[in-house]
Amino acid sequence: MRFLFTFAGGRGHFDPMAPIARALAAAGHTVAVAAAGREVPAVERAGFPAFATSPAPEADPGAPVRKPMPPVDPARDDWEMTELFARRGGRERAGALLEIARDWRPDLVVRDEADFGSAIAAERLGLPRVTVLVLAAGTFPRRELLAEPWRELRAEHGLAPDPALARLDGDLVLSSFPPGFRDPGSAFLFRTGPPPVPSRAHEPPGVYFTLGTNFNLESGDLFERGITGLAQLDARVTVTVGAEIDPAVFGPQPDHVRVERFVPQAELLPDTDLVVSHGGSGGLMGAFSHGLPSLVFPLGADQPSNARRGAELGVTRALDPQRAGPGEIRDAAAELLGSPRDAVLELQAQIAAMPGPEATVAVLEGLALTSAPGSPRPAP
Repeated sequence: MRFLFTFAGGRGHFDPMAPIARALAAAGHTVAVAAAGREVPAVERAGFPAFATSPAPEADPGAPVRKPMPPVDPARDDWEMTELFARRGGRERAGALLEIARDWRPDLVVRDEADFGSAIAAERLGLPRVTVLVLAAGTFPRRELLAEPWRELRAEHGLAPDPALARLDGDLVLSSFPPGFRDPGSAFLFRTGPPPVPSRAHEPPGVYFTLGTNFNLESGDLFERGITGLAQLDARVTVTVGAEIDPAVFGPQPDHVRVERFVPQAELLPDTDLVVSHGGSGGLMGAFSHGLPSLVFPLGADQPSNARRGAELGVTRALDPQRAGPGEIRDAAAELLGSPRDAVLELQAQIAAMPGPEATVAVLEGLALTSAPGSPRPAP
């Protein structure tokens, strides 16, 4: 069978889907991924053939690598979800994915929850479609933001009205988030990695500081403030700044502070006691799967909603990314390192109880059979 995976954002939208794609490939199925042109190299490095849904941006050798931090603006984030993902992105990706799917002829489409164009294209072609939840708290893509762009997209493609957005999720929803953090509804739960192992305290403790692969370049001097504050802890500190940033720009560091472009989280998290990050969904889930609390600097997108949900559960603490100084960062990290972890260990237990990605294979195979030759499909 042929499975087409699609995602509309950056790698954070693809990473929760990749274990499913690998499980299907391991079961002998053909898998391909459709992504924005800028993401194609990363998809190919992950081992999948990729289709570009948009041209890759041209590199500007004169552009600064690091930029000032824009103000945290919830209205701007809502606009980006409505306009860039749902309305403009949905329109562009629907057209591109119609061409890709007609040519490649998948049996099923697996989309990230922010990829609205793929939902339209799959429905146009009568293909079963599966939605993978990729936004941890689930309150960033709110239904009231999506209703009007969804109505417009459906009308442009001659599809029946769907005022309740009942057709958006498709035939099945998959979630890798612990149900105590995001209500899964009727979603099929799976974990993206091996079963979590019980966490243990280390002496001295380990601290991991990252701002991901997108927001790291528009974080102003947050790295400097964070490194200065965390270096004052009696802890082993590992900082990853991303492929585009030279660690040398942060100057010499004490022996207990390590600054790298990239270190696999799978290597770091087992020896870590606290994760310091921007609060992206992938980073939080990595921390939760190892039973680790998080100190977060929410910069935008899904991060403020993730931080609020984490604070409600007592598993994260948020600081103002623009104003937090080294001393405040040091004190907040020290407090989290010394606090009980019952709440985050409960989330870890929930993740441990979920089946691995291989459990999704039989479910997706069953859905794909509905697209076999002879099955009824609406006219494209």
